Amino acid sequence: MASIDRRVRRVAAIAVTLAVGSVFTLTGTAAAGGGAEGAGTPPGLQVTSVPLAPGLYQSAYSERNGVLWATSSVGQPPAPVTGSRLLRIDPGTLEVQATYTPPTNGTVEAVYGIDVDDEHNTLWVTNTRDNSVAVYSQRTGRHLATRQGVNHSREVVVDEKRDLAWASAFGDGALVAFDTRTFKEVRRVTVEGSGPTGLTVDERTGTVYAADFTNDQIIEVAPGSRTPRLIPTGEGPLSIALSTDGRNAYTADQTSGTLSVVDLRKGVVATSVPTGEGAKSVAVEGCSGRVLVADRLAGSVSVVDPRKGAVVESVITDAYPNHVEVTDGGTAYVLDKSGSGPAGEDGITRIRLDPQSPVHHDPTGVRPVC
Repeated sequence: MASIDRRVRRVAAIAVTLAVGSVFTLTGTAAAGGGAEGAGTPPGLQVTSVPLAPGLYQSAYSERNGVLWATSSVGQPPAPVTGSRLLRIDPGTLEVQATYTPPTNGTVEAVYGIDVDDEHNTLWVTNTRDNSVAVYSQRTGRHLATRQGVNHSREVVVDEKRDLAWASAFGDGALVAFDTRTFKEVRRVTVEGSGPTGLTVDERTGTVYAADFTNDQIIEVAPGSRTPRLIPTGEGPLSIALSTDGRNAYTADQTSGTLSVVDLRKGVVATSVPTGEGAKSVAVEGCSGRVLVADRLAGSVSVVDPRKGAVVESVITDAYPNHVEVTDGGTAYVLDKSGSGPAGEDGITRIRLDPQSPVHHDPTGVRPVC
């Protein structure tokens, strides 16, 4: 277990990533509005970067609607939030199609973590500074509900098969599950002294995995289990993803700047791959099994072949990449906190991992078939 001093330093590291910027403006122009494509791009990849909005945090892709959703909140702690929006983004043009404003109850109910529930056509978000989670309609953007009692809610993941949304409560070491039909809390699992951050779920089994940033471990919560299983991983894990077969977990380890490949059956780190300073977010490309890591302080995204245990590509982004989301078939979206846009906007980078693959008949044209 981490010492008190170590936990305080890590809490500070988490808090400082919440929001940056002071002016809330949106831009909706892609290539014609300053998009950069091709410069420094590894062969075989297509990379496009455009300014989007200040205060970007996380994104989630809706297959049902063919859109990318992103959260944006401006105001660095301890200063109050001065603006927050949910952004509906066209994945093909990278233009903002619509923005939705969270409710205000004395303070702005600022949005940070996000996941889509395509089964019920809703969005689940974490209101980190408000210690709550909220639900929005994907169809209209309307705020449907807010649920309190999730202390420093950081991330949320939806298990559509079981009608559950799990949120990580970094402040009190809990994983909290909500019914996605009624929005009621249905389960709470607490690991004393832990600091859960990133979340992922194996929808085949219903098992939830959380990165415990405080104790360098993974918290595994299986359906019906009364006692969480604790599995060691790398130093300072912030984000977690699963291999396509569910046998391995991957953690982006901020402290060590590595990707840990964790054998879940054996409960050990099978491989540790150096990716870049400040590894912050991780996602898996389902067709190839490649793993993408956003290296915040290195200003890049590492593409890792976990079978080789090596970085096979490195994509330069704008400064401080914060989150990576990968669609089925191989298109990644990376949000940064560079503030490098003409009006101080943060940016989005789209990486087509396999641009030669055919695409499904869907309006975005960005979802290749495996």
